Amino acid sequence: MNSGFHRWLQCSLIFLSFSLLSLPARSLARDDLPQYLKDRGGGTPTSLFGTYIKKGEILIFPFFSRSIDRNQEYSPVGLGYGLDETYRGRYRASEGVIFAGYGLADWFAIELEVSYISATFEKSSQDLSATPATINESGIGDMEGQLRLNLMTERERKPELFCFLEITPPSQKDKKIIGAPDWDLKPGVGIVKGFSWGTLTFRSTLEYTREDSSLNVGETAIEYLKLLSPTWRLYCGIEGGEGGGPDEWVLTTGVQWRITDLTTLRFNNALGISSKANDWAPEVGILFSFPEV
Repeated sequence: MNSGFHRWLQCSLIFLSFSLLSLPARSLARDDLPQYLKDRGGGTPTSLFGTYIKKGEILIFPFFSRSIDRNQEYSPVGLGYGLDETYRGRYRASEGVIFAGYGLADWFAIELEVSYISATFEKSSQDLSATPATINESGIGDMEGQLRLNLMTERERKPELFCFLEITPPSQKDKKIIGAPDWDLKPGVGIVKGFSWGTLTFRSTLEYTREDSSLNVGETAIEYLKLLSPTWRLYCGIEGGEGGGPDEWVLTTGVQWRITDLTTLRFNNALGISSKANDWAPEVGILFSFPEV
């Protein structure tokens, strides 16, 4: 099933890309936009780095990602094997993801994301618990939905203010390394401000996990977006702090190439800059944008 899904994802990308490549690409830079909107072009911020959505617009983004962590922190009791000690193991995962977004209004958008993941975990040589030496799991990963709202539109002398709610239902409860045992809710807020030298975004979330009824500061990020040419954009961001911890931070860099009016090639590369973060997580895919008719 894993190889079948990946073949389907690859065929979908190839078919959609070739069907739309015949369309010419208009410049990302528009002379009628004020300076503070030159990099992003306006719209409601989405959960995709450096991507915004307008009223009536549909975004479809199939992409492939890889995660590598040579020192992932884990506890055997968290995997269901009793021993309450902390070790460092090895983790590898390949994931095919489909993201869909729709702009319901100038200030309101919805998102849905579903993935298929294949993961391998190798326990520490110091772990003498009943945890298997290697755990291999695959299947449907997290299914995530989001509501995105603009609270205040950006102007020349004031930033844009937005909020969002991320909802992740339980999935794969019987799995050890790819399962989500309970509901996960993440409300968040952010601000965006464009300058002549680029656009900055700051966002942060609160995270409520029903499993332990805890409310913590979740993911926090500072992002930078810059229009480099009529068809190229550069992204850079620092993100992490999930669960309030100071040691899960990653540096993400990325480029966006506007191939046609409807297709944008996106490549992101995330590097762990703290001990608990994944060491390396590259991501590549093609974003399809269908504006309101």
